[in-house]
Amino acid sequence: MFKYQNTKSSGSKSWVIQRVTGIALVILMIGHYILMHYNPDSGHTYQAVLNRMSYSWYRIIDISFLILGMYHGLNGVWGIFRDYKLKTWQNYTIFALLLIFGLAFVAWGLSIILSIPYVHTSNIH
Repeated sequence: MFKYQNTKSSGSKSWVIQRVTGIALVILMIGHYILMHYNPDSGHTYQAVLNRMSYSWYRIIDISFLILGMYHGLNGVWGIFRDYKLKTWQNYTIFALLLIFGLAFVAWGLSIILSIPYVHTSNIH
């Protein structure tokens, strides 16, 4: 029998945030592509990465990419599991594992991004 779900339990907020993060990720992805692959001067060497990461904006972009991507991906996986009629304990277990996995990888990503030293190099010879 159909049971009416109010807005709080329907997942509509999750649906909207999924779409917003998807749009943000497309914008970030286009920016990443232009910066890293369309511009031959960007370089992919260790020194080029250090030079780029000496600007806080690149770190903010990378952190945004990390958090939005992790939320978007794990929310999508959670949405798939929500489609199944699982027992309550299974829902809690899967949600907890996704949350732990997500937090661990975001912490790992943040530690990598924030551990890159600020190195200001000069291109003047």
